[in-house]
Amino acid sequence: MSYLRYPPRGLYGLNRRRFLQYGAIATGVGVLAACTGGEQTTDASPEASPTAPASPTGELTQITYGTNWFAQAEHGGFYQAVATGIYEEYGLDVTIQMGGPQVNGTQLLMGGAIDFFMGYGSDAIKAVEEGIPKVTVASIFQKDPQILVAHPDTGAESLEDLKGRPIFISSAANVTYWPFLKARFGFTDDQKRPYNFNPGPFLADKNAAQQGYLSSEPLAIAKEGGFEPVVFC
Repeated sequence: MSYLRYPPRGLYGLNRRRFLQYGAIATGVGVLAACTGGEQTTDASPEASPTAPASPTGELTQITYGTNWFAQAEHGGFYQAVATGIYEEYGLDVTIQMGGPQVNGTQLLMGGAIDFFMGYGSDAIKAVEEGIPKVTVASIFQKDPQILVAHPDTGAESLEDLKGRPIFISSAANVTYWPFLKARFGFTDDQKRPYNFNPGPFLADKNAAQQGYLSSEPLAIAKEGGFEPVVFC
């Protein structure tokens, strides 16, 4: 999901039509990333993408967009839009700022360091709960690819079966999906182990589970561990 601080820093001069146009662009390039599966194209002609009127003055509006992780295939549409000039055609000068394991997109957004950022559905719910003034402008994935994985043949056949087992999670999980798991499945904080985005500790403990992304960790575990993990979406 893509978020915008409200009221938007540096975008106070935008009228409603322009704001919605930028939101539509965020959605469009996200769909491009999802549908192309990382496939690249270098055709930046008008026939290759829909066009819209740029700024009447010819000046580009500078925007910084923060991603939720290091550059990867799932983000391809955003980088492609920069590389082929799609953003520029719409009057935007877009800088993409990579995220990472210790990057807090909400803090950067609220502090004015970025104008948009890529987050999660749970972020939106948490923002409403805490009164954080950010607005969801695009939903790229209709279902959150956040998952938990476990070793096969260990009796882990459902999320309920993970109760009492060590689970490697990131710090961000503490304020997103972990509270839900505690309330819904009875997980306890003493199960938590720090996830350093390396499957090594999980591979070493057959009783453990760990967080992941459906398009990433299961593939890494299959490659490094030589087995298909049990995936809980």
